[in-house]
Formats: sequence, C-alpha cells, structure tokens
Amino acid sequence: MRKNLVAALALICLSSAFFAGCGAFRSADQLKFGVWASEKNLWDEAIFRWKKALAANPKSVGAHNNLAVAYEKKGLFEEALKEYELALKLDPENTYVKSNYKNCQENIQAPKKETKDNKDEKK
Repeated sequence: MRKNLVAALALICLSSAFFAGCGAFRSADQLKFGVWASEKNLWDEAIFRWKKALAANPKSVGAHNNLAVAYEKKGLFEEALKEYELALKLDPENTYVKSNYKNCQENIQAPKKETKDNKDEKK
C-alpha cells in the first residue's frame, strides 16, 4: 500500500513538472509566433499570440513589452501604456521597456502639442 502511495505521489510530481514545462514551452512558442506576425505587420495576430503567452506566463516582461508595441502600432495608446507599466513593475531596470515606455508617452504628447501649436499660430 505504501509503495502505491509513493508511486502515485511520484507520478503526480512528474506530471506537474511536465505540464509546467509545457506551459513555458507554449509561452515561448507564442512569443516567437507573435514576433513573426509583427514582422509581417499582422498586428491582430501578434496581439492574440502575446496574450496567449501572457495567459501561460503572466510574468513575461517580453510579452508585456511586445503587446504594448503592438497596441501602439494599432493606435491603442492607453492599452500600450498599461502594458509597459506592467512590464516595468516586473523589471523596473529593463532599458528596452523604459525606452519604449518613454517613446510611447512622447508619441501621445506630440499630437497634443501640435494641436496647441496650431491654435497658437491661428491667433
């Protein structure tokens, strides 16, 4: 009886490790697929893939950053900022994310500044 219990526990542990590894593998595959889609300007597909990667690994800084970039490309700046902020919470010193976040903020401010400048010129 005790042997069966030990064998069952060992099987559960091995199964858990296997499925946890599969989840990480799927996350990496989704990240790669998303990159491929983004290179083809298939932003909706890239977003779909990076969301799947995040479902498998919510702490993926790369997936949050890539999703933010995709949102920017689609003009969804508020969503992009949220994803950058999530990535920065996970890795505050990540230079790529910090740079992308700053550029996104500047891209949001640029049209507002141009509109203000245009109004000033008309006066």
